[in-house]
Amino acid sequence: MTTQHPTERASSDSPSPFERVAERASNFTSSPAFFGLCLLLIVAWAASYALGLSSTASELLGFGMTAVTLLLLALLKNSELRSEHAIQVKLDAIAAALLEQRRHAEPSAEVDGELERAVRMHEQL
Repeated sequence: MTTQHPTERASSDSPSPFERVAERASNFTSSPAFFGLCLLLIVAWAASYALGLSSTASELLGFGMTAVTLLLLALLKNSELRSEHAIQVKLDAIAAALLEQRRHAEPSAEVDGELERAVRMHEQL
């Protein structure tokens, strides 16, 4: 088990088995088919109460909804961290390009210092 950022876990360019599964699951959960399955689960849970089925059936359907919720939460957080890292890499590239451009155009120690602090600032947090 690791507490590293998802993008820092892999040492190679090829995604790990978990990353592949997480990507496929993320794509599936954003599909209309998954929405339909969730809607069907909710309707079945509500119908179990309306039809007076045993409490065991209602509990099982409730547990199913809870499990789906927890899995979605894990997928959402994983996707959020990957997106955050991708945005930070792009911002770092823009800041580095601006710094390089400023150094060649008009040297200004104050602006250069601000840009240098901005590049990779997220790693200090």
